[in-house]
Amino acid sequence: MENADETSKERALALFDSEELGSFEVGTIHGLQQIHKYLFGGLYDFAGQIRTRNISKDNFKFANSLYLAEILAKIDGMPEDTYENIIEKYAEMNVAHPFLEGNGRSARIWLDLILKKNLGICVDWAKVDKFDYFEAIVRSHVNALELRELLRPALTDKINDREVFMQGIRQSYYYEEPDNSKIV
Repeated sequence: MENADETSKERALALFDSEELGSFEVGTIHGLQQIHKYLFGGLYDFAGQIRTRNISKDNFKFANSLYLAEILAKIDGMPEDTYENIIEKYAEMNVAHPFLEGNGRSARIWLDLILKKNLGICVDWAKVDKFDYFEAIVRSHVNALELRELLRPALTDKINDREVFMQGIRQSYYYEEPDNSKIV
């Protein structure tokens, strides 16, 4: 697993200079699948594929796989015209959790692409505390207000800044680490 994480992290870091980044469909489940496949292709047999099994994490059950296609179709149709609507869409995608593994890492890139395309901003993830983020994302299935307000001060218009992107990827992978180790 650790090797898969390192390989996918290297791929994510390489995204900034790649043509693939501009080829992903923005704001759709298909686009999220493209990101997931890029990050995890060859590492997981299910890379880019919508899960067919139910999953949970820390006693939270994500969307039931029987209804996932319908849920994802509704998420696809959600508006992306305001910051509030985009974060709501992101929160709904988190509850859907369409993949068996790698949802957070893929969805954070997906979110930034939506923000970049529609509002000319992205999240400077290096400014978002891991533990505050996870508390907000867990509660966002009820109300996305806390998540919106947590991310708001980290918004930047430096959408083409290499360092913001690279630090964001490093932070995103740090979020997935099980301990309190520091980012390197």
